Amino acid sequence: MATNGNSNGSTSRTPLRHGIYAPTMTFFNQETEDVDVATVKKHAVRLAEAGLVGLVTMGSNGEAVHMSREEKTLVTRATREALNEAGFHNVPVIAGCSESSVRLTVELCKEAAAAGAEYCLLLPPSYYRALVNEAMLFDYFTNVASQSPLPIILYNYPGAVSGVDMDSDFMIRLVEATNGKVCGAKFTCGSTGKLHRVATATKACSVKGEGSGWMAFGGIADFTIQTAVSEGSGMIVGTANVAPKLCVKVWNLWASGQYDKAQELQKVLGRCDWVLTKSSIAGTKAAIEMEFGYGGYPRRPLQRISEDDKKKIKEGIAEAMKLEQGL
Repeated sequence: MATNGNSNGSTSRTPLRHGIYAPTMTFFNQETEDVDVATVKKHAVRLAEAGLVGLVTMGSNGEAVHMSREEKTLVTRATREALNEAGFHNVPVIAGCSESSVRLTVELCKEAAAAGAEYCLLLPPSYYRALVNEAMLFDYFTNVASQSPLPIILYNYPGAVSGVDMDSDFMIRLVEATNGKVCGAKFTCGSTGKLHRVATATKACSVKGEGSGWMAFGGIADFTIQTAVSEGSGMIVGTANVAPKLCVKVWNLWASGQYDKAQELQKVLGRCDWVLTKSSIAGTKAAIEMEFGYGGYPRRPLQRISEDDKKKIKEGIAEAMKLEQGL
């Protein structure tokens, strides 16, 4: 099985490493809702400085569904530029490239590659839900894989795609059929059993070693330790936008065998993650604003957080942020 570092024949692609990744927020001018490129860049560098081993642009947290094709490319390019300018050449950018058709998805993969992305993250198509079946999904992913210049990471998030939930057998079959061009999966479904089955079948990268280089990512910070125990490769989690050092600390403690300390910090991380999960994108941006002085609002129709709700968020994440500031 090809590793993520050289699938598609590339010798220069940055290998994905085990650890913490953030699906980065997209920041906007609060009046015009234009993309705030300077803040996008500032945020990317802060996360890399905190020890994240990769960033994901244009995922769910990045409000990809609110963005034009040109804006998606702009954000990916700005993120790559910011990392390079700050010396983080070894921090890869994964770009969300989900579209409903094979043709448009391939086009977006090509645009992302030109903007500096090295991997793409793909949801299964779901708009015509009554027509979605395993044969259709297999055709979609294998066709995209054969034409995309970037290796593909599957994004299993049933809540975002009308309940479409790829099972472990399907994922493993895709890996085998694409000769490793499908190089990983993000399990936002929360099924650690599924993650474990796929991780062991693919000999995924984990805290134990590089393995084949295949990546099995947990998708919610409240099961960070569970992902590591399940031989997963790391986490792609929204909470890493707010508490990146804490996320990294939990993962690294487990990786170094300090299980009791990791479990204690996981409790704090889980409580913080729940506060941010409930308040969603607007709440996460509000938390960034309160803790780091930038953040702003999501694009409409997403609602802005009230001042009372901001206070509740600040109180809810206070324990985690105290640890974050001390790391």
